[in-house]
Amino acid sequence: MKCRHCAAPISLPFLDLGLMPPSNAYLSKEDLEKPEKVYPLRVLVCTQCWLVQTEDFVGREELFRSDYAYFSSTSRTWLDHANAYCDMIIKKLGLYRDTFVVEIASNDGYLLKNFVTAGVPCLGIEPTVSTALAAEKLGVPVLREFFGETLARKLATQGKKADLIIGNNVYAHVPDINDFSRGLAALLKPNGVITLEFPHLLKLIEENQFDTVYHEHFSYFSLHTVCAIFKSWRLS
Repeated sequence: MKCRHCAAPISLPFLDLGLMPPSNAYLSKEDLEKPEKVYPLRVLVCTQCWLVQTEDFVGREELFRSDYAYFSSTSRTWLDHANAYCDMIIKKLGLYRDTFVVEIASNDGYLLKNFVTAGVPCLGIEPTVSTALAAEKLGVPVLREFFGETLARKLATQGKKADLIIGNNVYAHVPDINDFSRGLAALLKPNGVITLEFPHLLKLIEENQFDTVYHEHFSYFSLHTVCAIFKSWRLS
């Protein structure tokens, strides 16, 4: 296997949790007596750029299906966090009707509904149909696609470059981290801002957070590695 960022060969083990079914792939009653799909859940470390990453076994289409079961709005504390973030960032960046906000992996509209209420134009990018439908019912415009450089350049040519790009708990879920990062660079206005939230590798190690390791998390980031990735694609 080669590193998802720098393409160096990698083999140094970080964690091996054996065979596991994909998270959020809940079984129907009819499926309970059938064999369940399981995949190796092994995490390796690149000794060149120090990106910690799962070994390649599961594709994104297998994980983020049309019936994807995780809805962000089920967490009251997460809704409070999203609301506080929106209040803060609207004031900090002076967002108004002539600005444009894009959230990647917008899920069920848990965050962008606050921009809709505030009258700030926005767009959610969300490939899972189940959550996108929930967001649209809240008045959030949603593009049902996976985000990457090709989509970003398409939006840019349509005059939809963003003053603010938000990515909460999505950066770790991306199999092609370089394509995603190039997309961020292509979609952002020259003076735009990107905010990303993702689990921190240091906390995973310090607090033994092995339960945050699952197939949907393709990467486990230190600030050092994120800065290196951003520098590679002129995002810092």
